[in-house]
Amino acid sequence: MEKILTEEEQSRFSQLIDDAKNVVICAHVSPDGDAIGSTLALKHWLTRKGKQVTVVVPNIFPDFLHWMPGAEDVKVYLKHEKVVEPIVAQADLFLITDLNDSSRMQELEACVLANPAPKIMIDHHLNPTDFCQLVISRPDMCASAEVICHLLYQLGELEHITADEATCLYAAMMCDTGAFTFNSNRAVVYECISYLLNRGIDKDRIYRNVFWTYSLARMRLMGYLLYVKMETLPGLHASIITFTNQERKMLGVKNGDTEGIVNMPLQISGMRLSVFLSEDTEHAGEVKVSLRSVDDFPCNDMSARFFNGGGHKNASGGRLYCSMDEAILKVREAIESYAHLLK
Repeated sequence: MEKILTEEEQSRFSQLIDDAKNVVICAHVSPDGDAIGSTLALKHWLTRKGKQVTVVVPNIFPDFLHWMPGAEDVKVYLKHEKVVEPIVAQADLFLITDLNDSSRMQELEACVLANPAPKIMIDHHLNPTDFCQLVISRPDMCASAEVICHLLYQLGELEHITADEATCLYAAMMCDTGAFTFNSNRAVVYECISYLLNRGIDKDRIYRNVFWTYSLARMRLMGYLLYVKMETLPGLHASIITFTNQERKMLGVKNGDTEGIVNMPLQISGMRLSVFLSEDTEHAGEVKVSLRSVDDFPCNDMSARFFNGGGHKNASGGRLYCSMDEAILKVREAIESYAHLLK
């Protein structure tokens, strides 16, 4: 295990935690497994320390993450502003988790930045901005949850976390690595896992909860998207899948049922890039862009240049503010511009 803070940073972190009474933990828009798992693990840990803790996310998160311990207490800002804003305004410390820039909180951003209370960033994305008083950023790590594992280790607390905390951390790491199939070659990742297993988690049950608990609509959706909606570009070793809100309604798809679809085309021999376009259910005229790749193709570079986004080399996301037809044209333009890396 690694020490990720200097002595001065560790002292600063501990002092901020000790001084706080009302802590708000925030994650990025469209929170994924790492965002929810990391925030909930921190919530459980700080609650044991006697803090009043609330997890706040910008918008809804996938149904398949609602089993996580404490998920029922997560506050969603969008459409619940009058409930969330007083909680945020009363916070005397913020933990900004799994995001590197305040803009990734979208509608929640202004509310959080309006409160001058200290902010601590705990993240693993590239190029963190300086809106927090203490930045704990490790882009070399597989998930924000791994950063938290090392942080707790340095504080002498990793061996004493509860099963609920360990469950949230393991689920977060598992989600951000595709069940440890990418971005998880470092031996220390499995050292982290050994600590979590020793806290009594059931990793098999966690895997089933996340990856093998499908609704009937989800099963039918996979067939529909792969057979009807997937377009392959063999010469460019790329694929595009699109999904509209009209189709969502037709198939009875719930929030989270599309999770992981973007990874499936990469199982095709020779495929290097998969792009999944889905209309936003909460913002008309917006299309969410998910990108996955293999080997050295830079999804994050493509996402930043063409889709107002970013992320990791092999897993990134972004948004387009246009119709689906216009989004498809933009994706084609992006793929053509990277043809020299895809062929």
